[in-house]
Amino acid sequence: MHKLLLCSEEDIASVNIRNSLISSRRWESDGEFLYRENMVIMSIPGTHIYAENVDEVAKDAGINANEIIFLSRHKAASGIPTLTVHPIGNFNDAEFGGRPRTLVKASPTTTTALLRSLSSIDTGTFKVSFEVTHHGPYVNIPATFIEIGSDEQQWKDKNAAMMIANAILDHEEMNNPAAIGLGGGHYAPRFTEIALNRKVDFGHMIPEYAFGGSDDNDLKRMITDAAEKSGTKLVYIHKKSMKGDMEKRMVSAVKSYGLETISSNDLDIIES
Repeated sequence: MHKLLLCSEEDIASVNIRNSLISSRRWESDGEFLYRENMVIMSIPGTHIYAENVDEVAKDAGINANEIIFLSRHKAASGIPTLTVHPIGNFNDAEFGGRPRTLVKASPTTTTALLRSLSSIDTGTFKVSFEVTHHGPYVNIPATFIEIGSDEQQWKDKNAAMMIANAILDHEEMNNPAAIGLGGGHYAPRFTEIALNRKVDFGHMIPEYAFGGSDDNDLKRMITDAAEKSGTKLVYIHKKSMKGDMEKRMVSAVKSYGLETISSNDLDIIES
């Protein structure tokens, strides 16, 4: 079984990451795809987020993959140089690929290992962080996006592409307990901090804006689906991002769903 590294030919950052992967290590070609150890590189002509069921396309082409790492750009109005990783799916509407109210299986071990690998590199002006779960495509196997942001200047930065390539090639999976994250903003600063310092691997992360205004049924759907698709019953709640009544609602809800809340004190420290 292979980790499928998926490149979009329409995405300059994706192409640069692919080229950096190829130039920095020896790969074996079967005439169509490139293989190295447990990884295989495949390129598609279209945009990642709309490549619905691309895992089936890969399977039909003869690739036996058990998860996907999407090589991608990240766009943000801030223009801040950023290297990010995140699971995929949609808690609500599907504005950017995927299916409405449907999550893709997360890969907490891979996603968090990639974050730690990026963090171990001297990334210069580039910030390193998780992003919360968002956008498509829909696939049937676990998936992670790893991205260069936040505008065209960074997308074309070949040094940034090489940093991503090295993070992919050198990441080491710790196989810690998995958890989902609940609360906070889009760049998940608290979950990023915890993942870099404590022995826990994050799967799906639900930002506060996703459940704002949701009724009890929607809240249950989002949290239980995130836990199921992350293969865990553990929930880390970013309590300081919430007002008191919201915090109480979340803690009560998680408990009523048969899940378990954890804090940083419950997690072993990663020794440097």
